[in-house]
Amino acid sequence: MIENILAGRPWKKLALMASLFLSAQAHATPVLVVDADSRQVLYQEDAGVPWYPASTTKLMTALVVFEALRSGEVTLTTPVTMTRNATKQAFLESGLTFGRTMTLEDALFAMIAASANDVAVALAEAVAPDEPAFVRKMNEAATRLGLTGTHFSNPNGLFDKANYTTARDLAILGMEVDRLFPEYRRFFLASAVTIDGKEIKSNNLLLTRFAGTTGMKTGFLCASGRNIVGLASRNGKRVMVVILGATTERERNERSAQYLTEALDGRLPANAGLVNNLQNRTDVAPQDMRVRLCTGQSVAYEASRNALYPMGLPGNESYLGDQIPGQVHAISTTASENLSDVPLPVRRPSDLQPKTGSAG
Repeated sequence: MIENILAGRPWKKLALMASLFLSAQAHATPVLVVDADSRQVLYQEDAGVPWYPASTTKLMTALVVFEALRSGEVTLTTPVTMTRNATKQAFLESGLTFGRTMTLEDALFAMIAASANDVAVALAEAVAPDEPAFVRKMNEAATRLGLTGTHFSNPNGLFDKANYTTARDLAILGMEVDRLFPEYRRFFLASAVTIDGKEIKSNNLLLTRFAGTTGMKTGFLCASGRNIVGLASRNGKRVMVVILGATTERERNERSAQYLTEALDGRLPANAGLVNNLQNRTDVAPQDMRVRLCTGQSVAYEASRNALYPMGLPGNESYLGDQIPGQVHAISTTASENLSDVPLPVRRPSDLQPKTGSAG
């Protein structure tokens, strides 16, 4: 549409491009591309700027669960039961009701592939005495890993002003999950799950459209935009990409695939230092994308982003040309026989913030 309007009017095209450039500068969203083996930064934009992580939060939830598995506190067959606290979470697609129980192994697949917010809380309650205790473990792990721009307030990424991170920290977190727990990489490869016969697909299109993808997690809230922490490998080279605040799933998927393609082809030079040496911005607050993405302004904003990132739109090149068979994990639940309610945690003032969007 924009091309038709500008046909034969070069001065208007220049004006529009200048406007888009200024808009991009005013509404920059974080990007980070890292060589996952050397940890050299290959490309970055605002990688230390704080952002709402949405469901990429579940990478830390997974890490804490993996640590509990390794220490023997739980096993893959430990029952994970849907408590009242778990079933009160927002944006549920799982269809699970109070008292339904699955194995911890199945719960990990449900949380990672289906991005089930309720299952994330149930997992937290299976590993720790209660959800707040599990969140403390998340923040302790963040401190150990040097995630200096991160703080967690829940295990699923639903909106809370106290739940924030940076692209730098998410890249380090994702690489540490992959490095420390290679035996659990399979949880990040599933492109869908079925829960008692109901299929829920992963929002990570790279798994079935970009060869070499091995994970990791997407996320969306109106406040955060569409986020991704992606990992792919080809010819012995492994690359991590983090994109925060994308407008559409197409933009998120195409831009991720483009950065991965360029990095894996050696077209992004490793001249920006180590990812751990990037500085997090502690002087600014996370942007709230709700006005741009979930109000009447969204149409114009999306059009401007489509002009900046047209990959995959009709008439434009797509970086998602591969066709990879999806991996579907089947989950069956049972009714719990020995169920006691987990007390609901006291609501914090930040819980009263509107929770628009979905953490998935």
